[in-house]
Amino acid sequence: MKTIKHIDTQRLSLAGLLISLGIIFGDIGTSPLYVVKAIFNKGVIEEDLILGSLSCVFWTLTLQTSIKYVWITLNADNKGEGGILSLYSLVRKKAKWLFIPAIIGASTLLADGMITPAITISSAVEGLAIHYPEVPTVPIVVFIISILFIIQRFGTSIVGKIFGPLMFVWFSTIGTLGLLYVIQAPEIFAALNPYYAISTLISHPNALYFIGAIFLCTTGAEALYSDMGHCGKANIRISWIFVKLMLILNYFGQGVWLHQHAGYTMGNINPFYAIMPDGFVVYGVAIATLAAVVASQAMITGSYTLISEAVRLNIWPKVAIRYPSHHKGQLYVPSINLVLYIGCMLIIAVFQESSNMEAAYGLAINVTFIMTTILMCNFLLRLKINKIAILVFAIAYFSIEFTFLAGNIVKITHGGWLTLLLASTLFIVMFSWYGARKIKNSFVRFVDVRKYYPIISELSEDKSVPLFASHIVYLTSANNSHEIEHKIIYSMINKKPKRADVYWLVHVDVMDNPHTREYVVKKLIPNKLIRIDFKLGFREEHQISLLFRKAVEDMVEKGEIDITSNYQTLKKHGIPGDFNFVILEKIIAKTNDLKWYQKVIIEIYKILKKFSLSEERGFGLDSSFVTLERVPLNIPTTKKVILKRLN
Repeated sequence: MKTIKHIDTQRLSLAGLLISLGIIFGDIGTSPLYVVKAIFNKGVIEEDLILGSLSCVFWTLTLQTSIKYVWITLNADNKGEGGILSLYSLVRKKAKWLFIPAIIGASTLLADGMITPAITISSAVEGLAIHYPEVPTVPIVVFIISILFIIQRFGTSIVGKIFGPLMFVWFSTIGTLGLLYVIQAPEIFAALNPYYAISTLISHPNALYFIGAIFLCTTGAEALYSDMGHCGKANIRISWIFVKLMLILNYFGQGVWLHQHAGYTMGNINPFYAIMPDGFVVYGVAIATLAAVVASQAMITGSYTLISEAVRLNIWPKVAIRYPSHHKGQLYVPSINLVLYIGCMLIIAVFQESSNMEAAYGLAINVTFIMTTILMCNFLLRLKINKIAILVFAIAYFSIEFTFLAGNIVKITHGGWLTLLLASTLFIVMFSWYGARKIKNSFVRFVDVRKYYPIISELSEDKSVPLFASHIVYLTSANNSHEIEHKIIYSMINKKPKRADVYWLVHVDVMDNPHTREYVVKKLIPNKLIRIDFKLGFREEHQISLLFRKAVEDMVEKGEIDITSNYQTLKKHGIPGDFNFVILEKIIAKTNDLKWYQKVIIEIYKILKKFSLSEERGFGLDSSFVTLERVPLNIPTTKKVILKRLN
């Protein structure tokens, strides 16, 4: 299959393979904790269901994880970065409607991510009940998750270094435990025959519920793509061979235990712990809990990255993003940390036990898979691959994923409503923020800045106008360097004339690739009006104040501009003039002319605006050098006003 050429962020290496174990496979690697238990759902262990369920697990991992994600989707890298928003940035210019599947996929990924710490850590800790049935597990789970979210503000780069070795121990352990049972009954490998999967899906009376439980084995597949930038696709593909082998050995080992207990009621027994020797269970619970923490940490870090991308792409309110360490890619988003924590606590409060969470898990992430398939089809069309091959891909994976969706829809009444509610809330936030920006932009009127060159030049020299600042900087959204918002001209000339030695226009263009940092200088009026266009990748921080200062320093070094103050005393001593950023906060004055759904979007936007960063903080500006002006976008005109003057 045709791929985009690029240099992997990390070449194939032993260190890269180890890192990928710790970062990429946490979620999918802990699925044996609850998948088999979810399939049999405390009921009778049916002989006919054992081979069928194992066959479904194997072929789901093969078709959904190995082929779709590891082999095909990893090719859709954006300069080495992956994830649904990275994929969207590759195809967004081809079709504007693709922002819908992008934000649906992002919101469902975040929503189902909230349940990952709850279900994995609960499943791990509940193993204590084997030897200590009187110990309450819920408080322990709440404590572990609380500590996990608290330490995020301090950075996790040190903890991250042990993730790889820890997950290597985890996978080796579960593989070995499974192998000890598999060698007792090697005939269990008959489940590799897809006949058993197809036969079970067709004939089993609870096939839909069964499909929903099977889907849990691949819920972490999206993480393989989302976290590609941390270790490169070559390391992911090679390490997946080891991970998949260990997973299959463990699943099939649990299958042998099921055969040995066919006809019995499973009850609260978890086959994952049942295949452990009695003396090893306590150690097994400890290792499983640590692995669950790793899986949860990967989900949290992935959520931070997703939100930071969404902010740059203007589909999420501007929120504070911190960098708690010098570790590459290390982010901390306080608001999202709180949202995820509240979501986890809500899920634990509602479901209490992992067996109840299993009924709700998977529904939202299933929707993410479908949205990724939609975006992938558009990406493949962009590569001009044989359309028959793309059609085969689309038919195959829409069929598989909609079949899984049919099984997961059954979960709505069993708790899936909660993840759908969370996903819907996140979707409304994204859609409203994106939609309000579009509505506001529709009111923005651009004018030809060249018509104002003479006025701007004269204003700069007009001593009758008080000097506002030596340098005035306006942020402009005009893509065309010959255009400017009418509101900027109004602020500069009409509202209160602002004299400056030099006027600057700064434009930020968010690029489709992740890590671009470039700028272009255009001298519209030499030494009077200068425009700087910053081209920033969608993963780059918008530190406009710092970037602008660096660009000006470069221009001064090259002798392109003299920023020495024109005040006589300061000029005598060669002191630079002051800079003042004028931020125009655009507001919609009235909503009478808007359609009803636009009014709803604007009202939601106003609420979100209260919780988002201010304009100056959002652009990384020092507030002491900022003048904020609120400007209405839709001022009522006097054309339709009927007014009679009396003598």
